[in-house]
Amino acid sequence: MRYLITGTAGFIGFHLARRLLEDGHEVLGVDSFSPYYDLALKEDRNTILEGYGAFRVARLALEDGPAFNAAWAAFSPEVVIHLAAQAGVRYSIDHPEAYISANLVGSFNVLEAARRLPVRHLLCASTSSAYGANVDMPFRETDRAVHPMTLYAATKGATELMGHAYAHLFGVPTTFFRFFTVYGPWGRPDMALFKFAKAILAGEPIDVYGGGDMSRDFTFIDDLVEAVVRLMDVAPNEANRVENDSLSPVAPFRMVNIGGGRPILLMEYIGELERALGRTATKNFLPMQDGDVPHTTASADLLERLIRYKPETPISRGVPAFVDWYRQRYGH
Repeated sequence: MRYLITGTAGFIGFHLARRLLEDGHEVLGVDSFSPYYDLALKEDRNTILEGYGAFRVARLALEDGPAFNAAWAAFSPEVVIHLAAQAGVRYSIDHPEAYISANLVGSFNVLEAARRLPVRHLLCASTSSAYGANVDMPFRETDRAVHPMTLYAATKGATELMGHAYAHLFGVPTTFFRFFTVYGPWGRPDMALFKFAKAILAGEPIDVYGGGDMSRDFTFIDDLVEAVVRLMDVAPNEANRVENDSLSPVAPFRMVNIGGGRPILLMEYIGELERALGRTATKNFLPMQDGDVPHTTASADLLERLIRYKPETPISRGVPAFVDWYRQRYGH
């Protein structure tokens, strides 16, 4: 099949594209190669993908609607996975304009393209941050999520609403997934695991926010990719409605958590990293940062009912896999 993936130079997009290419599919990657973090990392991911004969990349920003439409039309994808976004919770506090442009305008152009050039299934990335100030755990897709803590979360929640409106008005089968703290090889340098590893190996202290009492539902990248691949075959409709579904009553639209439902304390996560590196971190304990939430836990019930799968990789396997990649790439 032909898959169009936005954000293939990014962490998740790279892994998903590589999986689909290995499975024998054609992939068009769309990426602006934004300088938000190390461009060399993005270029190296892209070089690996270009080693597959069935991959091509369109270097453009989603905000450029005409260029994006032209690339979509020329490739004629059967399934589209929209992963590109301006990421980062704290970056959104100081650079809000980047989130309006990339996340809202960019996603609008994806939806407009799907309206004009329909596909079998449109799948779009959202985030566990969309649950915002919710405190009832685990987070369920049917929970109200109307109290975002950052502009990043607000823009992702807005794209969910936009996606529902387009699914209702134009009948595009649309699945949004809320990712829960994804980590693994080729991860982003602004994420905790990468920052912690870099500091520990340099003999520098790590900043541990919230006094170390925070917990996250960590999701290993291979598990997330497997879940997304399986969800591609479950375009939302009444025929595949399951118990406690988030399927819309008025649109071919569904929201699905991708997380394992097993929260891990931040200090346990750091401990696993210390064991993998063979070093002990000097910890600088600090208060919670603006926009952070103390805990996240996914309900994986809907995911399991739909695809008979949920993320299972423990941090005792996932963190060493990241460390192996990090040492190989950076020579520590």
